[in-house]
Amino acid sequence: MKLSAHNASMKSLLTSLIWLSLVWSGAVCAAALQDHAILRDTALTYAKTQTSTLPGKVSIQMSDIDPRTALPACDTLEAFTPTGGKMIGKTSIGVRCIGKPDWSVFVQAHIKVSADLLVANRPLSQGLVLHADDFSVQSGELGQPGILTAPAQAIGKTLKFAIGAGQVLRIDMLRPDFVIKQGQNVKLYVRASGFVIVSEGQAMNDATEGQAVRIKTATGRMLSAYANKNGSAEVRQ
Repeated sequence: MKLSAHNASMKSLLTSLIWLSLVWSGAVCAAALQDHAILRDTALTYAKTQTSTLPGKVSIQMSDIDPRTALPACDTLEAFTPTGGKMIGKTSIGVRCIGKPDWSVFVQAHIKVSADLLVANRPLSQGLVLHADDFSVQSGELGQPGILTAPAQAIGKTLKFAIGAGQVLRIDMLRPDFVIKQGQNVKLYVRASGFVIVSEGQAMNDATEGQAVRIKTATGRMLSAYANKNGSAEVRQ
């Protein structure tokens, strides 16, 4: 049965109103959701700041956020490094909303750092004091924090353990400098409740900051103390 002109007109008007209602509803919902581009920009800006002091050339690639991730719009965003995270290699950067609504999201990133690396020329033994001919400078990518990038960081330092030829030198391979040397006269502090006794003695062994050192006092007594950064030693009660 054919609709009358009046009924057809009413149906057309009703269809238009429903369509406009759906469009408006969608627009309102979209406006109320957090823009993913802003989240990525916030994470990228943070990554650039955190890597600004790294040696060499830094390049940062940010991944797209899953389009199914729907978060309420936020006026104040803050980026952060997740617990255990690092600003190098494949990593995650957190972005959270300050205040209400309370939410956080993680943006995946790949941070590449191209720099000069120090590479062992041959097998190097434990306890070796490094010289310039023990390693070569090669261009490469930093894969983790703590990699040495300048000869001055290694020359004169002592290896904590043996390493193989071709290994990249890292700061954790090197023994910290001694702050106290064997035979050195050392100012000794003995701290007790309410007072401090200051005397001098002779160090019986080398020690880095925080390491135990045996001190022989002027009376011949042997005390166990801990080396301070300034070359003194302290007896801990």
